[in-house]
Amino acid sequence: MGWLCGGLRWTAGRPALAWYGGGSGSGSGGRPGGVERVSELTYGGDVAFRVAGVERLCVGARRGGCPLRAVVPRRSSGGQCSECARLDRSRSVAADTMADDPRPYAVYLAWFGPGMVKVGITADERGSARLLEQGAVAFTWLGRGPLMAARRTEELLRAALGVPDRIPYKVKRAERVSLPARGERAREIAELHRRAGALVGWPESLERAPFEAVDHAGVFGLEGLRPMTGVVTELAPGGVVAGRLLAAAGPDLHLGTADGGVVVLDTRLMSGWELAGADAGADAGAGVTVPVMSVEPGVQGGLF
Repeated sequence: MGWLCGGLRWTAGRPALAWYGGGSGSGSGGRPGGVERVSELTYGGDVAFRVAGVERLCVGARRGGCPLRAVVPRRSSGGQCSECARLDRSRSVAADTMADDPRPYAVYLAWFGPGMVKVGITADERGSARLLEQGAVAFTWLGRGPLMAARRTEELLRAALGVPDRIPYKVKRAERVSLPARGERAREIAELHRRAGALVGWPESLERAPFEAVDHAGVFGLEGLRPMTGVVTELAPGGVVAGRLLAAAGPDLHLGTADGGVVVLDTRLMSGWELAGADAGADAGAGVTVPVMSVEPGVQGGLF
């Protein structure tokens, strides 16, 4: 049985790759679903794999397998066919289709770089997992309460403070190698927390949270991170990715390569591919043989 990759997971505050049983072993007919396992990643350790499949398959709605066994584009970050994506969207908090969800929700401010702060909500039971998945370098909670109260608070901050609810991954990625000191990161979200607290119109059912900065730079391995020299744009049959794991933030792996470069792999591009471990010899020595967009020093923000 082959194993199809499900992308990066953050488990107990640590990065890990998810795998689904159901591959064909030849890469031509399996699909995710059923058996699942995870393999933890360690900073300083090697990441080396070869693309064993010949097609990238849809991971299905809620990663449960695609009944159509649809093939998806190599450069798609979603890893789903249109039908499975529609099914996921039909029960999505982001799409406002779960107004009847009885679980408590938390509102947060997430910091990704100077002047890059977003507001968002997450199910309270998930803790900070959503912040790790987004690659938030620092964050603070704003309050907790029913879903619709959390949503109204999110909208209040967007309108009154001009804080967005989404920042593209390519923008976040470009800021990680030039972060200001931890104290400066905390001060920026502290000021926004203060301004948010002074607004009129907070829902009464939302319990406010005091300011407390949580910093993920150490968790992500960002301290002293070298600038990236390239970004993987897609995986391809027979291609190899091999390097030393320097950092992981959100869905991204920063890999140090044998030639001294730093290549970023968005693990969302891995989902739906049947992958095999690269041999310690010839395969791993190949480095990165999948398509990579080069990044010139000093222009990273402009390219992505």
